[in-house]
Amino acid sequence: MCGIVGIVGDAPVASRLVDALKRLEYRGYDSAGVATLEGGDISRRRAEGKLGNLAQKLAFEPLGGQVGIGHTRWATHGAPTETNAHPHATDRVAVVHNGIIENFRDLLADLAKDGYLPKTQTDTESVALWVSRELANGADPELAVARTLKQLKGAFALAFLFKGQEAMLIAARHGAPLAIGYGDTEMYLGSDAMALAPFTSRLTYLEDGDWAVITPAGVTIRDGKDAIVQREQQISQTSALLVDKGNHRHFMAKEIYEQPETISHTLSHYVDMGAEKVALRETLPFDFADLTRLTISACGTAYFAGAVAKYWFERHARLPVDIDVASEFRYREPPLEKGGLSLFISQSGETADTLAALRYCAGQGQHVASLVNTQESTIARESDVVFPILCGPEIGVASTKALTAQLTALAGLSIAAGRARGVLSAERENELVRALTALPAAVAKALAAESQIIDIAKRLSKAKDVLYLGRGPMFPIAMEGALKLKEISYIHAEGYAAGELKHGPIALVDEDMPVIVVAPSDELVDKTLSNMQEVAARGGKIILITDAEGAETAGHGISDVIIVPRVDSFVAPILACIPVQLLAYHTAVFMGTDVDQPRNLAKSVTVE
Repeated sequence: MCGIVGIVGDAPVASRLVDALKRLEYRGYDSAGVATLEGGDISRRRAEGKLGNLAQKLAFEPLGGQVGIGHTRWATHGAPTETNAHPHATDRVAVVHNGIIENFRDLLADLAKDGYLPKTQTDTESVALWVSRELANGADPELAVARTLKQLKGAFALAFLFKGQEAMLIAARHGAPLAIGYGDTEMYLGSDAMALAPFTSRLTYLEDGDWAVITPAGVTIRDGKDAIVQREQQISQTSALLVDKGNHRHFMAKEIYEQPETISHTLSHYVDMGAEKVALRETLPFDFADLTRLTISACGTAYFAGAVAKYWFERHARLPVDIDVASEFRYREPPLEKGGLSLFISQSGETADTLAALRYCAGQGQHVASLVNTQESTIARESDVVFPILCGPEIGVASTKALTAQLTALAGLSIAAGRARGVLSAERENELVRALTALPAAVAKALAAESQIIDIAKRLSKAKDVLYLGRGPMFPIAMEGALKLKEISYIHAEGYAAGELKHGPIALVDEDMPVIVVAPSDELVDKTLSNMQEVAARGGKIILITDAEGAETAGHGISDVIIVPRVDSFVAPILACIPVQLLAYHTAVFMGTDVDQPRNLAKSVTVE
């Protein structure tokens, strides 16, 4: 969740860019930089570490210019050094970037044929070099950007500054948010309203696929087909002290749509995308190779993340896993091997039941690890090692982006365990990391099914009871889908292992019972679809969540099919979270419930 800011102004912008970046510090970062035009030429200042280092550099080496871009970076490709810090630039263009350019190696290989060679370890530089080549071949800035965007694969937000263009910025969004701000004589650009709050409250949020040319006179927005479009201008209620909903009705919707970016952010902590390897930053007080068992404990949605991770650790690391609901764990008084590993998952890091389970395990001589979003929390402080999920503030009570961030981190940890235990070859590690790297773009594509999901949710809102089915790692996702529907729409729902359907729950199925089946095309899809046909034979209303290949083999009797992109089965559980979140969200909207603060629930459960 890096931060982007930009100003097309009528006064010097460098210090204001830094001030705007400070309001995005909550997103996390490890380096920062700004670029402006001085006398029509691109000038940059960049620094490792906190913004104070950049501000100090600017104090000694000031930047002039009335147009500029700024960036806070969380390293994905390349170490967090000044050389790898944004903006990246040639003599013709500077660019800042949030997200991941999946095909940067292919782009660089093509560019090398014409002598365009990188000077950094980043994926972003490939964008600057490609635009530069287009400019050298005679394209103007707009055409150069339009052509470049068509070459990029991944989830990203971009802002461009061009030599000689002292009254223009160009921005583009594909999966990561960007907002345009309107002033009286200036225009602004930011990752969210927080950055722009001191400058303006008049904002337009770019939609996925949009790119925009920003000048002091206003903004021209084009869609993914390069057609000029109009996007709504709205008045933001945010201040520099508040997180804003953006152009979404609820925080939950905003957080669902942030997931291409938040997953990228989490990935950057656990994966060296350039080397296609997991590279843990934490110093481990244990060796995965020495473990005989992993104990995982959590509550609610975090428990389902742990349940998916059980499949990953056992399959890819051959490490046996016990997974327990934290509120029950310590009352079993389970015997634990001294020197073993216990892992606790909590978004807030303050969950009372999870903390009690942690203290029990610590008392049994276990190594204690935690997976949290709040690194200053009690659970984090009492852990031997902390694995952060880095998804930023989550305001909606029903967890969305925290879940996919937890799963992303757990996927990385399972790969690390597999390599340490000699289960995964280097080649297989590369394959799994590539699958993770492709995930943000797949999530962005999955979000495009929202309009169809809205139609399904309208009908689902009439139901009194709903069943969710899944097999393997999709079983916990089925339970998570049911939990989401229950907690925000108040419709009774249950998640079952698909094979358990005939052991009782099928008695509930009739023509009024919606049954949501989570079944991407993996090695278990045939068995899941067979269970689904048992539902169809009894008149149940089937809503199938699968990919195009799964849809082709699904058979008859299905009321609705929600298509998600085809991904490696390793990351399919993470992608499947998106449609179940959207389905629950829109059902709750139709029910008229308080989506962000459902009755009887709290974001952080600090009592047993």
